Amino acid sequence: MAASVLVIDDDSTVRDSMVAFLDDYDYQVLSAACGREALQLLAERSVDAVVCDLKMPGLNGIELLEKLKQQQPLLPVIVVSGAGVMDDVVKALRLGADDYLVKPILDMEVLHHSLKKSLQRAQLEADNNAYREHLEKTNTELKRGLDELRNDQLAGRQAQLRMLPEPVLLDGIRCDHKIIPSLMLSGDFLDYFELDDKRLVFYIADVSGHGASSAFVTVLLKNLTYRLRRNLQRGSSDDLLHPSQVLARINSELLASELEKHLTMFYGVIDTATLMLEYSVGGHFPMPVLLHGDSAEYLTGRGMPVGMFREAEYQNYQLQLPEPFSLLLFSDGILEIMAEPTLNDKEALLLKVAAKSRGNLEQICGQLGIDDLPEVPDDIAMVAIGRGVL
Repeated sequence: MAASVLVIDDDSTVRDSMVAFLDDYDYQVLSAACGREALQLLAERSVDAVVCDLKMPGLNGIELLEKLKQQQPLLPVIVVSGAGVMDDVVKALRLGADDYLVKPILDMEVLHHSLKKSLQRAQLEADNNAYREHLEKTNTELKRGLDELRNDQLAGRQAQLRMLPEPVLLDGIRCDHKIIPSLMLSGDFLDYFELDDKRLVFYIADVSGHGASSAFVTVLLKNLTYRLRRNLQRGSSDDLLHPSQVLARINSELLASELEKHLTMFYGVIDTATLMLEYSVGGHFPMPVLLHGDSAEYLTGRGMPVGMFREAEYQNYQLQLPEPFSLLLFSDGILEIMAEPTLNDKEALLLKVAAKSRGNLEQICGQLGIDDLPEVPDDIAMVAIGRGVL
């Protein structure tokens, strides 16, 4: 669609010549003989650009320009003046005129070129303003969405905290834990519970990724162990007593869920009467640390991650726990905060810190400076299970 132009000049000869020229270029042209008439025309319809003489009787070009820019700041205005009124030209440009032409306009192509540039500039500015408004609207919507997400995550975090166990004391064996999430929702999870009068079940899991999707898997994990406990009570399945079967069950259910999530896991069952530990490893690292007297050592065992391979098989391991003892379980986030250059160095430091802590999780946090960190690069989960005083 052709641009519309309003030509304002009290000299009818000049005005008619500009109108005739612009008509030939297919502009939609309106004309006015003075500022008052121009304002009346603009009150009835809008135009894309204005060509205005500066020296006019009554409302002159400068006064008209001020009114136009107050009403329509983005409206392109080209002023036309004689060679002897350059002060007015400077004033007009300061007021927002897009260009000025000197009378007499001997080559009307100059007018066309000036209009073309002014209209392009106005269109670009209009596009920029529209884009800015779009960005502001998008940012407002994004902030609203982030606020909603933050509230959802806070609610999810509260739900996740409610799934964590309370400290347990069974037949002299105490269980405690600590989780430091890298995000508001954690992909690390742990649990421990009394199975009957003489068995204690515990596990630690580290779900791949972070945030809501990983936290959702921890809900599935909690739900599965609850179902296994119920099945054991009903006598329909004793999978819960056999660590390798628990990992195999979780592996198949994760694959069936098609969530494209996997986890590493250490699952154990302690006979509190004999202190016999039976456990299975699902790719978990680092391995739990066993403290006894002044010694600290990693448990042995290996296994494939859970939820990655349908053909994964898991093995049961047995260990006679000494007395007194403390068994410390960690997610791999504990290694991420260490400055040591190699993995072997980090494992050695963890053993040293664990031995010095005597199984106290708060002391471990203090030695590694965890509580002083503004944030952690990965979720950190810790479990302490022990009997007696080291």
